[in-house]
Amino acid sequence: MKKRILVVDDEPDFSGVLKLQLETLGYYEVLEENEPARVIQSGRQFDPDLIILDIMMPEVDGSELAARIKSDRVLWDIPVIFLTALILGDEAPSGSCSRGGHTFLPKSIPMEKLIECIEGKIGEKNAVSAGAR
Repeated sequence: MKKRILVVDDEPDFSGVLKLQLETLGYYEVLEENEPARVIQSGRQFDPDLIILDIMMPEVDGSELAARIKSDRVLWDIPVIFLTALILGDEAPSGSCSRGGHTFLPKSIPMEKLIECIEGKIGEKNAVSAGAR
């Protein structure tokens, strides 16, 4: 079964390219959301395994959206990765992406590193869910 990723970015060109890159791998189903105000509704309908958020958006920033997601009774346990232009590639975490808390990655991150981070975050969630049973 394909893993579901919700990509939230106010730049349709960027989210469209990211969607294409991820779906081309054959392991992911991706929904783009370019209207930050619709993230909760889209997330509830799509039921993602992970959400990728931009930070700088005109209506509401990514950190505020992440807070709304974490306080939502349906979406609270969905892992979030911030993909942002606010940090450069050389400022990104070395090795595997950070664990626990929020993860911030540059939009310029190589696709293989992004995939590593996506898989790590989804794996963390699945491990916690399995332990809760």
